[in-house]
Amino acid sequence: MKKNIRHLQQTDLPVESTPESDKTQKTVQENGRRSFLQKAGLGGLSLGGMMMLPIEDTIAHTTSKVNRNSNPSELKITDMRIAQYGNVPLLKIYTNQGIHGLGDVRDGGDKRYALMLKSRILGENPCNIEKIFKKIEQFGGHGRQGGGVSGVEMALWDLAGKAYGVPLYQLMGGKFRDKVRIYVDTPTMKDPDEFAEKMKERVDQGFSLLKMDIGIGLIKDIEDTLTNAEPWQPLRGWTDRDVMSYAQTPHQFTHIQISQKGLERMVEYAAKAREKVGYEIPLAIDHFGHMGYNEMIKLAEAFGPYNIAWLEDLIPWQNTDQWKRITEAITTPTLTGEDTYHKKNFKDLIENRAVDIVHPDPGSAGGYLQTKKIGDYAEEFEIGMAVHHAASPVSFMGTVHAIAATYNFIGLEHHSVDNPWWEDLVTGIDKPLVKDGYVKVPEAPGIGLELNEDEVKRRLKDGEEFFAPTDDWNELRSWDRTWS
Repeated sequence: MKKNIRHLQQTDLPVESTPESDKTQKTVQENGRRSFLQKAGLGGLSLGGMMMLPIEDTIAHTTSKVNRNSNPSELKITDMRIAQYGNVPLLKIYTNQGIHGLGDVRDGGDKRYALMLKSRILGENPCNIEKIFKKIEQFGGHGRQGGGVSGVEMALWDLAGKAYGVPLYQLMGGKFRDKVRIYVDTPTMKDPDEFAEKMKERVDQGFSLLKMDIGIGLIKDIEDTLTNAEPWQPLRGWTDRDVMSYAQTPHQFTHIQISQKGLERMVEYAAKAREKVGYEIPLAIDHFGHMGYNEMIKLAEAFGPYNIAWLEDLIPWQNTDQWKRITEAITTPTLTGEDTYHKKNFKDLIENRAVDIVHPDPGSAGGYLQTKKIGDYAEEFEIGMAVHHAASPVSFMGTVHAIAATYNFIGLEHHSVDNPWWEDLVTGIDKPLVKDGYVKVPEAPGIGLELNEDEVKRRLKDGEEFFAPTDDWNELRSWDRTWS
């Protein structure tokens, strides 16, 4: 009996798979039933007393533990393609056995960060995730430059979970929690009272951990609030590519200062929010502006009476010594890391206890396992981890798995609360994904969802195609070794 079942596992597979002809689960199951009849029931296999049951029940029982989706040891990557909606490139990796994996290139990242990796992963077994990561990790970088390596890594985990028939969290050591707490991002509004009302709406929606954007862009037009701001107008400037622009100049080099009047105007937003939501709800703040660490200490002290959960990205994450000065000078928790690539680049922040909370984004950090490794390393130094996210529900739910398997987790960002179509991008999972401020950890194999192809096609970025062929990226044209 054991010998025949093993033979079924190794041979009962779709012969070939292409993106245009993925085999469905139903087809594979039917093939499994017919194959089992031929090789077992009709081939002299004695099923003993079980043959007294109806044949369909007998087969269902006997093969219930057989994974008909794939033979993991023979799995090979055959293709990788992109379908981009908005500023998020969705990534899909195909295999020779009719299963695929889904991931994201980080929001705002270039799909070519991922496509240039295709020639380096074709023919690899996607279940060898750490091996493939070692092969491609040198091509990752900070911020959006980490999006290619991270997106591939994410898709590999989805594939491996499907191949072995287990949810992603199980591959990462099992879960500490059945549901994951969300912190909800709230964009800036000019009027402090309107802003406070929006925060109250978040609480009414069931969220129990809030974050608000309060930056010097809110006060730039108010006289006597900022010193030396004029050369850097407009202050927001996120899309400005000029290397001498405000957006491209590190905080310590702008020498913008905030006056007492400016402090009072900025603090008003936090004060109004506290009036509406009370003090039982944790309230974090982000997007202060490009000012040096001395100004950030002034701001932190001004916000102190409002019991802020954390102050996020006060200065660039690379400035470990300055982060440590800020953290030691204030009582409000500090947090950074959404643009940091790889665990090794979190080590200075963690080992020097330069921040109170690390804040990786799986789309930049290197994917799901790197995010867990960052959390695990921070735990050794008694540092907690919150997780940044602003991309698709694919990587959002994959991150839920990674977080479920990480002990020192605090909260996961939800950046699309105000996009009613966001959850429509995926199917095969219970909705709403976020309920009463939490996300239930899926139990289906891999990430536990699939794309709603019709909705993704409706949302495609202008000029983009739905997983169009990427054959131009098949050929490896370089020798990648970085040492001799």
